[in-house]
Amino acid sequence: MKSVFGRKVGMTQVFDDTGVLIPVSVIQCEPMTVVQKKTVESHGYNAIQVGFGEVKERRVNKPTKGHFDKAGVDYKRYLREIRVEDPEEYNIGDEIKADVFEAGQFVDVVGTSKGKGTLGVVARHGFGRGRETHGSKFHRMPGGLSASAYPGRVFKGKRMAGKTGHDRVTVQNLSVVRVIPDQNLILVKGAIPGPKKGLIQVKSAVKK
Repeated sequence: MKSVFGRKVGMTQVFDDTGVLIPVSVIQCEPMTVVQKKTVESHGYNAIQVGFGEVKERRVNKPTKGHFDKAGVDYKRYLREIRVEDPEEYNIGDEIKADVFEAGQFVDVVGTSKGKGTLGVVARHGFGRGRETHGSKFHRMPGGLSASAYPGRVFKGKRMAGKTGHDRVTVQNLSVVRVIPDQNLILVKGAIPGPKKGLIQVKSAVKK
């Protein structure tokens, strides 16, 4: 499975070869360095560990420094794993960039959605509101929650007011419109989760 990490730049529009205007999300991919290889024999699964993002040396703790020093690579801000079929295709210190993808491919984009804070049931779940007439005291409340005698409690999973957003979200089957290798940019058709500068993972589509 191909995968890269990057930052969400924002959205814009581009024209394709036929002159059709396409809305795209721009992802600034950061060059990733292979730090460790994991195999079925040693860890129970096949994967590579990659580091990316600039970081000051004083912000790296001693265990993490030792991990990077053992691999012989520069210190990185983030460490992430990518599942692969054959880790032996990669070498410690190899760089992975945006050019692993090409226009026309389908990808899944993973990110953390924007946090909305605490919302009531009308905004969070689309509940219908009460009447606004004089004397009514039921406007945007949730209404009845459970029966009285039986079961006499509220079941888990009941839709109620609470925290909304700031969840790990995967948008599947987005088309890669354009890849700009010299700037490490990937242009993906449609919207992707998260705010600007949010950390994004782009990986090969599972269902395509």
